[in-house]
Amino acid sequence: MRGTGLYYDAEQREMQERDRELIPRPLLLWMGVLVAGALSLAGYSALSQKPHAGVPQPAEIVESRTFVLSGDSVAVSVVAPDGEVLLDSANGAFIAVVADGLRRVRTVNRTEGNPPVTLARLANGRLTLIDPATGWSAEMTSFGAGNARHWEVLFD
Repeated sequence: MRGTGLYYDAEQREMQERDRELIPRPLLLWMGVLVAGALSLAGYSALSQKPHAGVPQPAEIVESRTFVLSGDSVAVSVVAPDGEVLLDSANGAFIAVVADGLRRVRTVNRTEGNPPVTLARLANGRLTLIDPATGWSAEMTSFGAGNARHWEVLFD
């Protein structure tokens, strides 16, 4: 006889009880409330068209530097359009990380070659890296003062 016996019956009863108690009903209810709340907040934000809170205010460009940024995830090379080497480091640190991000954005946008980028110092003290080829930009000061210092040397 298949499907009977002391062990089979005990396992079947244990599984029936466990399946009922695996995810308690109140927890499922609260998970549904959490999802509904998140969707409500996101929907309200999208439909109300309120201005974004964490977006930096526009500022004038005080100083800028245009260069070609290249690297291999560790080493980095920064060369001005006139051929002057601004930075050539075996350990590019944060600049190499940003170069990887820039390479990814350019891959997604199918940008050919390695066109120059612009590092801009703004009137409010921020440093912004701008890629005119893709329209991408990143606030270098948003990653902390230590990381921003890596970019400051390009203005010297």
